[in-house]
Amino acid sequence: MQKYQESASQDKKRQRREWIVILCLILVILPLYYVGMRYFDLGLDLPGSNSTLIFFLININVIILLGLLYLTVRNLVKLLFERKKSIMGARLRSKLVLAFILLSLMPTIILFFVSAQFISSSIEYWYNIPIERSLRNSIDLGQDYYEKTYHKIFTFGNNISRIITYDGLTPLAKNSDLVKFVNDKLKQYNFSRIRVYSQKLELRVSVQDTNHDMEIFTGPEQQDLEACFNTADEIRLRESSDYGDLAGGIIPIFSRTENRAVVGLIVIDEHIPAKFANKLKSVSSGLDEYQQSKMLKRPVKAIHMILLSIVTLLIIFISVWFGFYLSKGITVPIQELAEGTERIASGDYNFFIDLEAADEIGVLVNSFNRMTLDLKNSKRQIEKANEELIKSNMELEQRRRYMEIVLTNVGAGVISADAEGRLLTVNKSAEKMLGIKVADVVGKNYREVMSPEQVRVINDFLADRAFKKRGYIQNQIRITTADSKSLALIVYLNMLRDEHGRYSGLVAVFDDFSEIEKAQREAAWRQVARRIAHEVKNPLTPIQLSAQRIKKRLESKVDKDDAQMLDECTDMIIKEAEVLKRLVNEFSSYARMPAINPAPSDLNSVVTEAVSLYQVTQNNVKVSFGGSAPVPVFSFDNEQIKRVMINLLDNAITAAGPEGEVNVRLSYDKELDLARIEISDNGNGVQDDDKKRIFEPYFSTKNHGTGLGLAIVNQIVKDHRGFVDVIDNIPKGTRFIVELPLSL
Repeated sequence: MQKYQESASQDKKRQRREWIVILCLILVILPLYYVGMRYFDLGLDLPGSNSTLIFFLININVIILLGLLYLTVRNLVKLLFERKKSIMGARLRSKLVLAFILLSLMPTIILFFVSAQFISSSIEYWYNIPIERSLRNSIDLGQDYYEKTYHKIFTFGNNISRIITYDGLTPLAKNSDLVKFVNDKLKQYNFSRIRVYSQKLELRVSVQDTNHDMEIFTGPEQQDLEACFNTADEIRLRESSDYGDLAGGIIPIFSRTENRAVVGLIVIDEHIPAKFANKLKSVSSGLDEYQQSKMLKRPVKAIHMILLSIVTLLIIFISVWFGFYLSKGITVPIQELAEGTERIASGDYNFFIDLEAADEIGVLVNSFNRMTLDLKNSKRQIEKANEELIKSNMELEQRRRYMEIVLTNVGAGVISADAEGRLLTVNKSAEKMLGIKVADVVGKNYREVMSPEQVRVINDFLADRAFKKRGYIQNQIRITTADSKSLALIVYLNMLRDEHGRYSGLVAVFDDFSEIEKAQREAAWRQVARRIAHEVKNPLTPIQLSAQRIKKRLESKVDKDDAQMLDECTDMIIKEAEVLKRLVNEFSSYARMPAINPAPSDLNSVVTEAVSLYQVTQNNVKVSFGGSAPVPVFSFDNEQIKRVMINLLDNAITAAGPEGEVNVRLSYDKELDLARIEISDNGNGVQDDDKKRIFEPYFSTKNHGTGLGLAIVNQIVKDHRGFVDVIDNIPKGTRFIVELPLSL
């Protein structure tokens, strides 16, 4: 019943909104209709252009029309969908709505067409009066008057110009005869003003009728005078003022000796009375307004038709709404009972109908509510019994998930297989060590997805007698992964059996002890280095001293050829002894790697100082240094890091060769909080196989290398809890990357 109440509440809100919309539409329609009628019937001077107002009225009416159309169609479509879905009461509701629509539609349509015809006839009558023709005739009459005035000006003006030319009255200077002549012509032809300009466009003569105040007219413009003088053509002038209009013309004065050579200008003005000019302007303005109003004929007609359509739709909408309202009181109780039956059948026992009625429907509703309550109590008892079962299943699921999390995040690799050899479990560590993907191997036999070497190792384990007897075995092996990486693994293999003791599969746990093996190898090499340094270094100094003494003692006692041989032999002994001493010092340095002594230092200064030592090299190798952002001060062993830089720069310069390039770059990774040093060269690069062993002691790609420089670099970086790696430089060469954390 809660749904029924919510539905009733929603219906009331919807009906309230629709009534508000209808009232708002009525309140908007009436003022708009009044404004349109007042404006077009009475010709009120409203602000804004006519087109803008008409456009606004049409759009507002169209929006209102669309709103009413939407509300009407929405209700009809809703009724249609309810009928198609066979909702209880939809058929009765559709019949009532259809009846009301038919009752209101026929008279409304008749009224619509009659009103539309009346409006169309009235508007056609408004715009059929022959006003435009009368206005155009009046304007043409005024234009004829102006044309006659201009004809008079240019006819008599050319006559005056010819007389001035042939009588020799050229306006070169002030001429009393010219002034008298112009004044006579002013009175003879009844002009308002005559002005004569010289060849330099200077005013020589100006006479005017005393009955007219011509000073308020400022023309002609300088550009008009120049245009007439240059083209030798007549130019019309026209000015307007409150005193009246001025019709004028500029006529050229030609030379008597030179063909069409202009020697002066005549400007003749004729005053048009203000009464005549204003009436002509008023007629012209009236014609413009009438033409503009005539352009709005169709929009005005459209507004009236839209308003009529709005009223028609409003009547239809009210009929639809009234049909819905009457049908609701009959169909809603039956609809709620049907919906409640369906919800209870689907398992929802919280449905309750709160309907008070004294008829048969009330009895049916009460019986329905009692049945719902009984079913709800039965369901509660069943749910309580299921809760305990769900709780136990959740505990088992939590344990299973916990085991999966442990298995996924444990550092050792774990792989399990069933009795047929199909892989069931592969954790992340195993995936990473063996270079395989879980999605590609789970569910497949290990013989199909593992390499022949790995299959052979597994078969050796399974064939071991101790494993068959005890059910488990532990061993150390070395394998090659799919990405050609060699791993030293310690493997624990256990046999799985079910509760009946039957064999059900295997589980293998293995861990990578390659780093441990590498550390053991480095420790052994250090011990060897200490012994070599101890056994070899002691006799080197006596050997050098003895060779020097022999050379000094016998140098003066032997002949020239023997002396040369003596020098070569003793120098060779001394040189090779020095090489051995340097080699022994390298061994000694590697064997006695001191503990780091970190202190707050500036890595930028250390790198800059190391690079500055190699700015000038013997083979003209270009060493450049750059950085993205300064590295903050942090604790590290200044001398040890400088030793790292020197070793890496030595290697890079040697690899670059003559005329090569070495680039040093220092950057700071704020997100990881570490400093990164990159040293790259454009040499021949390092082979992929050599990259795996390049940091091992006594491994070198140089002809005379000791193989200790990069091993020392690796050890120093490790002591700083850092990381050193070698990659290819693009497009050629090698790039060494050293990463040092800022917090030890």
